[in-house]
Parts: sequence; C-alpha cells; structure tokens
Amino acid sequence: MPQAPSTKVGSCDLLVVGGGINGTGIARDAAGRGLSVILCEQHDLAAHTSSASTKLIHGGLRYLEQGQFALVRKALEEREVLLGLAPHIMWPLRFVMPHDAHLRPAWMIRAGLLLYDHLARRRRLPRSAAIDLRRHPAGVPLDPRFERGFIYSDGWVDDSRLVVLNALDAAKRGALVLTRTRCVRIERQGGRWSALLEEEGGVRRTVEARAVVNAAGPWVGRFLTESTPVRSGRAVRLVKGSHIVVPRLFEHRFAYIFQNVDRRIVFALPYEREFTLVGTTEVEYAGEPAAAHIDPDEVRYLCATVNRCFVRKCSPEDVVWTYSGVRPLLDDESSDPSSVTRDYALELDAAGAPLLSVFGGKLTTYRRLAEEAVDRLAPILGCRAPRWTAQATLPGGDLPGGSFAVFLRSVARRYPWLPHPLSVRLARAYGTRIDELLDGARSLEDLGEEVLPQLHAREIEFLWKTEWARTSEDILWRRSKLGLHAPPDGLKRLDAWLAARFPSRSRDFATCGV
Repeated sequence: MPQAPSTKVGSCDLLVVGGGINGTGIARDAAGRGLSVILCEQHDLAAHTSSASTKLIHGGLRYLEQGQFALVRKALEEREVLLGLAPHIMWPLRFVMPHDAHLRPAWMIRAGLLLYDHLARRRRLPRSAAIDLRRHPAGVPLDPRFERGFIYSDGWVDDSRLVVLNALDAAKRGALVLTRTRCVRIERQGGRWSALLEEEGGVRRTVEARAVVNAAGPWVGRFLTESTPVRSGRAVRLVKGSHIVVPRLFEHRFAYIFQNVDRRIVFALPYEREFTLVGTTEVEYAGEPAAAHIDPDEVRYLCATVNRCFVRKCSPEDVVWTYSGVRPLLDDESSDPSSVTRDYALELDAAGAPLLSVFGGKLTTYRRLAEEAVDRLAPILGCRAPRWTAQATLPGGDLPGGSFAVFLRSVARRYPWLPHPLSVRLARAYGTRIDELLDGARSLEDLGEEVLPQLHAREIEFLWKTEWARTSEDILWRRSKLGLHAPPDGLKRLDAWLAARFPSRSRDFATCGV
C-alpha cells in the first residue's frame, strides 16, 4: 500500500524519540541549554511505563542487599534534589517495615537502614528507627503477629504528572512536543539525520536533526533495529510490574513495605484518599509493551500478600483498578527478574550524525540520566551551556518556602469559593499554575459545566490547550486519577463531551500552544 507523502516540519539540533520520563527529561535539559529540540511520542505522554510505577522517589532499599551501593547512593542524592523541584506532586513519606524474623534478622535490617540513612546527605527526611508495633499507630491494621518493625523515609511522586511537567518546561523553553506521533525511521543524510514522523491520523512529516536521542523505553531495541541503521550490543530485559488498587486498608498516613515469603518486596501505599495501592509484581515479559496487563496469578499474589499482613482482607473481587507497565531494565544476565539492575547505560553512536540510545533507568534517577545524556551530546553540538536542572523548579513547583501547606492556605484565601476537596486536588495537580487555570474565575459557575464529579469544562480545556490531553483516558488516568472516582460511564461521557467540543481532535497534529 503506498504511503502518504510527507511534508517537512523543520530542523532542530536534537530530536528526542520517546515521551516517557527519560525522553521528556532530556528534552527539558537540552532546551534549557539553548538547543533547539523536537520530541515525538507515538502515544500520549507517560502512556506506558512512566505512568505505571509504584509512584516512589526512593533509593531502593532492597538494592543494598544486592550490593548495588553506587546505584542506591545516586538515587538517594536525586531523591533530595527532586523533592525540592516539585513539592506539589512530590512529598516525603514514612515507610513502616514489619519485621518477619524468619525472613531476615533484625540486625541485618537495622544495619541496612543505617546505611540507607547515611549513603547520601539528608536535608528533608528524618532518619530511620525501630518501632513497637503494639503501640505505634501503624501497627493497628497489621496482623497481630507483627510486634516490632522499622520506620524510614522516602518520597512519593505523581509519576505521570512528573512526565507532563518536564514536557511543559521543555516546551516553555522552546522545544516542540509532538504527541501521538511515531518516528517511523531515521536516516543519515549529509552529516544530519532525516527523520520520518507519522501522526496518529496517518499524516507524515520529515524533520532534520543534528542529533537523535532514542529514549523509547521498552521499544529502545526495536527502534534501533527497525528504524535506524545503527546496531547495538546492549539489550534491555522487559520485566512487567503490576499493581492493584483496593478500598482503603488503613486510615493513617504511613506506607508499608513488606518482605514477602519469596523474598520479594511488596508496598502498600495510601492512595487517592479512599484507596490503598499494592504492588508490585515482577514477571518476565515478551509481548507488546503497550498491551501489558495484569494476570490473574498476579492479582492473587498481591491479594495474598495483603491477607498475610493485614487484619482487613481482600480478594480479587475487591480490586477496583489495576495497572501494569513494562520496565526496560538493563540486561545484566541475572536469573531473577527482581535482581536485574535498575541502573542505566547511555550508548552513543557517532559514526556520522550522533545517535544516543538510553538503556534502563528508573524514575528517581531520570534527571541525572538526562543531564548525563545532554553532557554527552553538548560538545558534539557545540553547546557550552552549563548544567542547570538541579536548581530549577518544575512548572508549578515554586511554592512559597517550598511548603505545600502554606501554599494551600494561600489558595483558600484567594479562591474561597472553591470547595475544599477541589481546592486540594487542583493545588496538588497544578501548584502555582492554578492561577493560570483559574484566571478571571470568581465563582464555581465560572469553571463551566461539571462534566464529571470535580471535573469542570475549564479544566478540561486547560488540559487540552496546555498539557497535550486528547482523550478521556489521558485526562482521567494520567493528568489526574479522577477515573477512580468517576461513575461507571465516566469515560464514555467524557469522550462524548470531548468529541462534541473538539470534533477534529483525532486529526490534530498534537502540539500545545504553551
């Protein structure tokens, strides 16, 4: 079948392929150093792995047991940096680890936590401690056999919004962000790359780029072999991680980390006020990454963990939502998927126009990875601008004194007509960008029709115009988690509203005028 002819979009210093956390982080860093950047993503931003994490900014306590001290130190250093860059979508969280004496001795856990406390400087987070679960509030929901435990600190993040904020900042610094746009192939021509891009509706465009970054996540290897003339000796190992969401198992603000009987780790986290998030599994995966979904055995495994550890039990019928993501882990030939390294590698092919491929990585270290990627390309592209992202807040993150509580009180004073639950949600989602969203509004009626509970016409239009949201799934599951609170027909109702308001959206070459 003949392909439609392509038109030229333009040229740039850097074309980034992939709109997950690594791709958007690299685009932001490069744009902030003055490079002209185009990012293309075949689906929505954070449509796959980057929105399917356990939502943690953490060093990875269990990696200490595997001897990955350098990775843990790097992640702990980044944990401190990230918590200061977007305090509206990231915040500290205290984790309780009940002690199972037959799995690991208490002295080993205490030693590991002391190391975790001191591998990197802590400025925002309290240190670890032993606790008596018979007296501590976190002991109340647990099975009575847990009498002692440990408590330590890490961070929470809204992962999909972290991706969107990086894309937003990249765009505000001059990058062109193209969603629902696949990079079909790239070819070296006259010392540059010629890239063929195809949008969802079939329209094809060409871009010339001085360099290309392959940040395609689970597709990194496929992109190399099917869309480029470059071959690599590296490989990623695809490991599926699945999570379940159940009605709230506990009332307090603490999270849990359990040592499971198979020596794997399972988290139980407070989630969206009314729920508990439980995960993750780790299963070798050979299918299409976009089609990953939880298997019944994974549901049973996570429910069994809940039932072993909590007083309140759950069954597969209690699960209100599940999600799965395929992690592109750097293949280190480990026999156990849970032992595969979460570190990353950058591979530069400079036999002509440069192509930098990103293998592996984890959410917590994305900013460091992006910084190192641009450092590798900058000399080739003649860029001498210094590193900058460690001190620059993400959009909406410039809260007064970095305090969300102080900011929320100021939002309540400026918008007293906002119902408190809506005020909290909008402040969390948008930070100081809430003023842009609510500009000129003097009452709830000014936000327009309430299309779904807590979701008004003005916010939908704002997400469409500034955050690349095109479908109900984009809005309800990635820009927010309102899907958990929506009525059963919520997706269908919102899609109908979008179709009526934006009838050309399926043909839109999805860019945003930010």
